[in-house]
Amino acid sequence: MDVKIEESWKTVLQQEFEQPYFTELTSFVRDEYRNHAVFPPGNAIFNAFNLCPFHQVKVVIIGQDPYHGPGQAHGLCFSVQPGVDFPPSLRNIFKEIHADLGIPIPPNGDLTRWAKQGVLLLNATLTVRAHQAGSHQKKGWETFTDAVIKLVSAQREHVVFLLWGAYAQQKKLLIDASKHLLLESVHPSPLSASRGFFGNHHFSQCNQYLAAHGENPIHW
Repeated sequence: MDVKIEESWKTVLQQEFEQPYFTELTSFVRDEYRNHAVFPPGNAIFNAFNLCPFHQVKVVIIGQDPYHGPGQAHGLCFSVQPGVDFPPSLRNIFKEIHADLGIPIPPNGDLTRWAKQGVLLLNATLTVRAHQAGSHQKKGWETFTDAVIKLVSAQREHVVFLLWGAYAQQKKLLIDASKHLLLESVHPSPLSASRGFFGNHHFSQCNQYLAAHGENPIHW
């Protein structure tokens, strides 16, 4: 199957694209876009990959579902398009960055600048029906994104995985902790942020690890 995705990812994921589950997933997603309002826009489904080639991945942040409100999702977990109000979790992420590194809270919630520095902003499910959280779960996306995590773990070195909340932490079973850094905390959601997301210092720890292994730190 010819999937429109950045070339280095196309090479490493070609076997996944040939699997029966991915054919079924593609058929499901096409029907959903044809018959319903679905986010993100079709040309942004693989934005996380297109902005962050495989050989440039330094950090992986794992989310769950795209935002399901109009104009929010654009293919990067936690990120929203310019001009859109910060969702609560993203606001808390910026608050922790400010407390940890002193970086001012930015004017918009578009995390494209992170992706271009090597941060893979990966949702476990890459599409969602409008106003129906979780509507595209268990259709095949998780199989695909689990394969992505395994490939990064197996073929890259010294990657930082930021695992926020119980869902993301389940993915640590896919990661070789002997050659990567796994940073875990509760989710940045307002329901849990005060129980250990605030004060986790993940952003400074990430940059210290990258620098120790000869990589440029991320300008959060």
